Amino acid sequence: MNQITLGNTGILTNKNGFGALPIQRVTKEEAVVILRKAYQHGITFFDTARFYTDSEEKIGIALCDVRDKIFIATKTMTDKVEEFWKQLHESLRMLKTDYVDLYQFHNPSFCPKPGDGTGLYEAMLLAKEKGMIKHIGITNHRLPIAIEAAESGLYETIQFPFSYLATEKEIDLVKLCKDKGIGFIAMKALSGGLITNSAAAYGFLNQFENVLPIWGIQREEELDEFISYSEQVPALDEEMIAIIDKDRIELGGDFCRGCGYCLPCPAGIEIPVSARMSLMIRRAPTEVYLSEDWKEKMKRIENCIHCDHCKKHCPYGLDTPRLLEVNLVDYKEFM
Repeated sequence: MNQITLGNTGILTNKNGFGALPIQRVTKEEAVVILRKAYQHGITFFDTARFYTDSEEKIGIALCDVRDKIFIATKTMTDKVEEFWKQLHESLRMLKTDYVDLYQFHNPSFCPKPGDGTGLYEAMLLAKEKGMIKHIGITNHRLPIAIEAAESGLYETIQFPFSYLATEKEIDLVKLCKDKGIGFIAMKALSGGLITNSAAAYGFLNQFENVLPIWGIQREEELDEFISYSEQVPALDEEMIAIIDKDRIELGGDFCRGCGYCLPCPAGIEIPVSARMSLMIRRAPTEVYLSEDWKEKMKRIENCIHCDHCKKHCPYGLDTPRLLEVNLVDYKEFM
């Protein structure tokens, strides 16, 4: 089985992390089946967040009886100390545990540090001292903040989007984390659904011995794919490299990663898909996105009030309103 030690944390796990954001979309019964199957096939690292509605609760129900055999990572989005403690206690209650292996600041707009006036990092240290958390991490979509966190020496893990569409700067971040003994957790390894060859995605990430990918899973067939890769790692051969190179050409440049931090939209636009519809409609069965439901959703772009909320909140600095307009024009050609 393909395993990884997460930086200097001592966490030894299958190089297949379970990203639990998508299990919000399935019933508790379905989630339990998927989570148990993941555990039974060697997956021991489960990443969730207080922000992911009932995801923590589902993990608690499914895996509380094997708590000492798994690693649980969760997150807090708060910027207030009082709320930090409230969320941590709620996470522990939902997860049916008295500690989490990794507690992460969830995509903060700055890098929390001791003495910065927020008290957030001090709260992390106190929670660790109390035994409520084992390790301190941070997640982000902003490269400068991720680099600052890595260089600060304050974080044991960094979670950041990383796939074969990564730039050299993002690969340099992975190398920086390796040099400093920081565990690197790769989210968005399928780039929000734009990468459709999961074997190529796994094969690329497997090159990096310090990278733990977490796959967003909500269906058994998705889980089965990643279980098979752990047992037989996809070879990064000429055919696989050709697939990656083709995608890099097609998907390179400014595109919406689908992170969702632009939401909510006051005009009700479903930005994470609408802003990359041109790519999605070419990489999935056409009928999926030409339904009456999606026609109505894309038409909402015409109701944009140009408040620039999405643009201001995009971690990648994209001109989201322009992307929406371009995607709507392209979409109409398919109708």
